[in-house]
Parts: sequence; structure tokens; C-alpha cells
Amino acid sequence: MSTRLRDGLSAALIALSCLLLPFGAAASWAAYGLADTGRYVTAMAPLASDPAVRRAAADALGTGIMREVDRRLAGAPASPAPGTVRPFVRDAADSFTRTATFRTAWDAGNRAVHDAVLDALRDGRAGPVTVDLAPITAQVKERLLDDHVTVARHIPVEHTEVPVLGADELARLRKGYDVLEVAGFWLPVAAAVLAVAGIAVAACRRRAVTAAALGTALGGALLVLAVTLGRRLTLADLPEAAHRPAAGAVYDALTQPLRSVAWSLVALGLAVALTARLAAHLARRRREAARPATDPAPPPTRARV
Repeated sequence: MSTRLRDGLSAALIALSCLLLPFGAAASWAAYGLADTGRYVTAMAPLASDPAVRRAAADALGTGIMREVDRRLAGAPASPAPGTVRPFVRDAADSFTRTATFRTAWDAGNRAVHDAVLDALRDGRAGPVTVDLAPITAQVKERLLDDHVTVARHIPVEHTEVPVLGADELARLRKGYDVLEVAGFWLPVAAAVLAVAGIAVAACRRRAVTAAALGTALGGALLVLAVTLGRRLTLADLPEAAHRPAAGAVYDALTQPLRSVAWSLVALGLAVALTARLAAHLARRRREAARPATDPAPPPTRARV
């Protein structure tokens, strides 16, 4: 195989490897990072103290309580106007989001929703995904009793199924999840194999290593750009602008591992490229030092007439 053909084949293999690398990193993050309940709950746990998330949770909690209050006060004689009750309910909900009990409910709710969606994706059943609120209510009730809130004894622990994902959405998500499970494993493997093959067939392997390293850094930079662009598009699609800070906090928490991987690829690629460049420079210096010195040419002599 000629040198030109080897270099062309090496360049094609390395370019394809660098192209697959960011897609493989994103697929692995989605298939093995987001799909892990423990990692998901750990990533979401700090958001219980985020001001934007607390405000969104207080709004949702206050709206739910007022809906129940309006239902129970409808038609009742001498009932207070809902407008007079709403500020107190909103303050109570806001105060609740600052307690340890809310953090317990937050973790329990995230774990329950994640487990329910993941089980539905893996067992192949049809129909909507629902979450039973009884375990979450039981944990909140236990936490309140531990804090000596005696009125918590009267909190009913009822089995209430709350829908979290429709049947059509589940079917679409299952197809994507199946693809991600395959791509999350094989794309990184394919990228590594192609990079090794490209370096192996190259006529100058040091140059091929430098090219692969720079391509890796470029792939990591493109992945950082994709995560940033994805954040803007996600927040732009939200119908309510008031919830964008909370959604941004959730997006940042979930994509933090992916951003770390992307920046690691940038740093690793640049470090390897710099190392290969320095190694080439030192090798050239050693060859020049080992080259025997040539004797100076004798001075020209004049012929005598």
C-alpha cells in the first residue's frame, strides 16, 4: 500500500472516529446516566434548595391546595372568599419548601417518578405511566412526626395514582430509549476502534496521533456547544416564562456530567496533541545532535603561474 493511500485511509478513519465521539458521549450519558435512578436522584437533590425550583414548587403546591379548597368550599354556607385564603396558602406553601420535609418529599417524588418511567420503558407495557402517592405521603408524614408535628397523625395515606406520562408519549420515548441503549455502548466502541485503526495504518503515526487528539478536542468543543444550544432551545419552548429559571436549573443539573465529559475530551485532546508535538520536536533535536559533524571545506588555493 502506497504512502499516499495509507495517509488517506488514516485520515478518513480518524475523521469518522472524531465525528462519532460526541454522539457516543451523548448517547452514553442518556442511556447510562439519566437511566440510573440513583444518579438521577443525586443530581436532582440539590435543586430542593434552589430558589427558582422552590418558587415553582410553591406555585404548583399552592395551586393544587387552592383547587382542593375551592372544591370543598363550593356551595358551603358562609364560606370565606377564595381570594382571602389564597395569600395564606401561598405563604404556607413557600414556607414548606424551605423545610427538610420538602427535601424528603422532593427526593421521594423524583425517585418514584423515575422508577415508574424506567419500569414502563423496560417492561414494554402499554398505557399511561402513573405514580402512587401513598409511599411519598407516608415518608412526608413520618418526617413530620419525627419533627414532633402532632397534627401529622391525621394526614391520610391514600393510594392515589397520578399520571406522569401518556401512552403515546411513552411509546415514542420507548423507541428512543431502545436506540440509545444500543448507541450508548456501540458508538464509543466504534469511535475507539476507528481511531486505533486510523493510527495503525498511517505512514506517520505521530502525525496521526496528533490529528486524532485535535479531532477529539474539537468533538468535545462541539458537544459543549450542543449542550449550550440545547439549553436555549429547551427554555425557549416553555410556554410560561416564569418557570424558565427552574427549568434551567433542572437542565443544568442533569447535563452537568455531560458537560464535564465534554470538557474532559477537550482537555485530553489538547494535552495529547501537545505531547505528540513536543515528542516530535525532541526526536528531531536528538537526530540533529546524533548527526556527525562534517569537516569544514579547505580554503581555496591560488595556482602559481
